[in-house]
Amino acid sequence: MAHAAGPSADGAHGITSSEELLKSAASAFTFSSPADRSVVKTPPAAGNKAAAAAQGAGTTAGADLRVGLSGTATGARTIDLKSEITSGLGTALTVVIDWGDGTSSTEHAGGTETRTSHHTYAEVGSYTVKVTVYGPDGANGPSASNEMPFTTPGSEFTPHSPTRLLDTRDGTGAAQAAQVPAWGEARVKVGGNSGIPADVAAVVLNVTVTNTKAAGHVRAYADGTERPTTSNVNYAAGDSVPNLVIVPVGKNGYVNLYNSGEQGVDLIADVTGYFARTSANGYTPTDPTRFVDSREGLGTSRGPVPGQSQFAVQIAGTRGVPAGTKAVALNVTVTGPRAAGHLTVFPSGQAAPNTSNLNFTGGQTIANAVIVPVGADGRIIVRNGGWDPADVIVDVVGHYSPDGVSAYIPIRPVRDLDTRDPAQWPSGPLKPYRYIYSTYGDEDPTATAMVLNTTVTNTGGAGHLTVAPDPNALWQYENKTYTPPVAPNSSTLNWTAGKTVPNLVQASLGVNGIVDFFNRSGNNTDLVLDIFGVYARH
Repeated sequence: MAHAAGPSADGAHGITSSEELLKSAASAFTFSSPADRSVVKTPPAAGNKAAAAAQGAGTTAGADLRVGLSGTATGARTIDLKSEITSGLGTALTVVIDWGDGTSSTEHAGGTETRTSHHTYAEVGSYTVKVTVYGPDGANGPSASNEMPFTTPGSEFTPHSPTRLLDTRDGTGAAQAAQVPAWGEARVKVGGNSGIPADVAAVVLNVTVTNTKAAGHVRAYADGTERPTTSNVNYAAGDSVPNLVIVPVGKNGYVNLYNSGEQGVDLIADVTGYFARTSANGYTPTDPTRFVDSREGLGTSRGPVPGQSQFAVQIAGTRGVPAGTKAVALNVTVTGPRAAGHLTVFPSGQAAPNTSNLNFTGGQTIANAVIVPVGADGRIIVRNGGWDPADVIVDVVGHYSPDGVSAYIPIRPVRDLDTRDPAQWPSGPLKPYRYIYSTYGDEDPTATAMVLNTTVTNTGGAGHLTVAPDPNALWQYENKTYTPPVAPNSSTLNWTAGKTVPNLVQASLGVNGIVDFFNRSGNNTDLVLDIFGVYARH
């Protein structure tokens, strides 16, 4: 395999760090309960019925002790809690915080003050936080309590049997069978559809554009939010192009697919899973690992996969993927097909669904990201839905399980790099057999992986892009003591001369928080990176 001679330019690219993205996304999760909602209790002296009648919220007897609450998320499962204590007792106070997950903590205050406390939940979800402030006599004296709800920004994955939610060719999920017009959009019902919960945070869709008459691109975004300037699927006239999309869902349960092109197109959207703020399956990123290569007989029989045939791949319990894994993140590539067709990946133990993960034409080499449920026996099925043989390659990039530590935080899409833009990247196109490195997670132990859309354009010849964590630390680059990394035997996307090709990648940040993007070709190519979300431990 080709060795990267060195970085494409001095210094790291990137305009956004995972730490800043996490802070921005998490800070939107803010909850409060003002002090006037305090429940105040003042135990009466024995036999004092008048004092007993005065107990309760806002009474004169307890008016000298109150607590107001405000909470802001600082990570996938972490809260910063502010307790604004007002006390006229003039003595030391005991503050007991019930975090709502079966744990509590005790702190001390000297009187009127604002205290900030931190807590990390073991699981994503919604909790009720309760703070009780006691006077010097503890439970036998005056107290004030207040409570507020808190929902973690992080979400966990639930696999879904591949199901078609939209097909404008036959009207599935649409008012009628009709192409999405130029500069128009299709609305996809997600929340409350096909068993997906109404309050779903994000959805995994395989979006395919077909019957194209001119070049353009598709943007996916949550209904009710501002349309982003990023892209998810790029196409040219005559193309049928799929791409995996992880997209936030609007509060009304809808996702929009915008056709940024001068002609109408047909759009297809197949769901394979969703993220919700309830305990399910966390993500574990891995270094890209090749599980199947039919050209070599790895993971299946040697030779092209016959048309209208399928083979099983053992995923769980092998090669570092634990038993009990519920879904797996893949990059699937088809190469050397003799004619047009499609590929479908689905869990074992089920019939092949009426969906596709990858569409190809004769002689084309094309890749697409796939997130697919794993069958009860730990296997997945790969089916060649075409009539002619094609070689198939499968690379594993991560997996989802109840023991997975990383929760997903979707963000508003951000364009992080465009090598065509000299104001952002003055070094020009990514040079042959070189790489660009990104410091997304440098000095940020919380983030574990980035969800990116990688797009290559202005390609001078055939090649492929490989994305992998960098073994060097940032200080090694800064001191010029780094060792140029060797690209692994995997591919993220493949291209031919003159093509614009996108693909989703769930990029592991590795141990140093740095991600490499290798140009595995002998020609220059421009690279565009759009960020859609972050996986984080806490």
